[in-house]
Amino acid sequence: MSQPLQKIVIVGAGFGGLSAAKALSKAPVEITLIDRQNHHLFQPLLYQVATAALTPAEIAVPIRHILRHQKNVHVVMDSVDAVDTSVKCVTTKDGQRFDYDVLILATGARHSYFGKDHWAQHAPGLKTLGDAFDLRERILSAFEQAENLASSDLAAAKAHQCFVVVGAGPTGVEMAGAIAELAHSLARDFRKIDPKHNRILLIEGGPDVLPSLAKKLSKRARRDLESLGVEVLTDTMVRDIHADRVETSDSTIASHTAVWAAGVQASPAAKWLGLDPGRSGHVPVDDTLRPQGHDDVYVIGDTALALQNDKPLPGIAPVAKQMGQYVGRRLAQIAVGHTPKGSFRYKDAGALATIGRNRAVADIFGLKVTGFIGWLLWGAAHVYFLIGFKNRLFVVLNWLWSYITWQRGVRLIMHKP
Repeated sequence: MSQPLQKIVIVGAGFGGLSAAKALSKAPVEITLIDRQNHHLFQPLLYQVATAALTPAEIAVPIRHILRHQKNVHVVMDSVDAVDTSVKCVTTKDGQRFDYDVLILATGARHSYFGKDHWAQHAPGLKTLGDAFDLRERILSAFEQAENLASSDLAAAKAHQCFVVVGAGPTGVEMAGAIAELAHSLARDFRKIDPKHNRILLIEGGPDVLPSLAKKLSKRARRDLESLGVEVLTDTMVRDIHADRVETSDSTIASHTAVWAAGVQASPAAKWLGLDPGRSGHVPVDDTLRPQGHDDVYVIGDTALALQNDKPLPGIAPVAKQMGQYVGRRLAQIAVGHTPKGSFRYKDAGALATIGRNRAVADIFGLKVTGFIGWLLWGAAHVYFLIGFKNRLFVVLNWLWSYITWQRGVRLIMHKP
């Protein structure tokens, strides 16, 4: 008599969860993949949706479509409310219960306002398509408001033409550069506002932009931002954020549009497991990506606090993908009766960030590249990791059209009813 198939529940269909599911494609297991969205989102290009460069369909693919040929996966669109490790069961918001033999938590991260959660209404972050739609509407509406006020109240118009990005990591740098390019491309479409009044400020509490990169690349990124017209304010702390202004340690900036890119915190996974969360709510894991006392639970991606060389691994897509692949392959070995060997080791290929047209910084296998070549490398890497030939083709065509015409093709404001 054959043994029953091992039940594996994966919570989250981001880079980590999806990679784990695909690594188990040939394993004799039953997989339940739960996500509150019906799509996998390529978050590294989400800011381009927010700044009207790309459409959602170019960076998001339905989960069911991605896994349509994988017969051992059952996809569930729902939100997880609780995990009962004593009976090995996951409960969802809609009241569904899923038993598991092994649980993989790949629930990602959300925005952290460091105890100032009321700032979220005035300075939204960027994690979902909904966030991108909201930011796109805010940014484009700001220019419309400035146009309406330019003749009657110049000071108010200037405040609408001022954009503040908080946090100078990759998301903040790329967002600031994209807003600067968007402002440039819109200049010919308005009659009353003066493009000289456009201000894009990037605020960073530390001394450098892109602090995780080498000093040489950080300095180059700053120069590139400033050449685009972005005002970079380092060693500057945000004190408060209001609907019409941002208060810093040095000044008060009149602005109706702020973007938060300064911090993240993990999902409630630690609470589900009854563990004390690590840094920013992350779940501390061992070298096999399992939390202490939970041999049948794996935590990966932004949810995990994994150390390598005594340093926490960054919350970036390559880390999540490699974690998912490692866990999937490990469980595939166990499913056929083999003893898995080896601990997880992240293979760091480097880091990239684009500042704007012909401007990027890259550190690939120790090779530091900037300018146009860095920009080409950044584009090639992102297109490569996109899922689906159609998505890759449309992204390349959109970028080519924008490069030639300096225009953004998705400048739609859809007011909420």
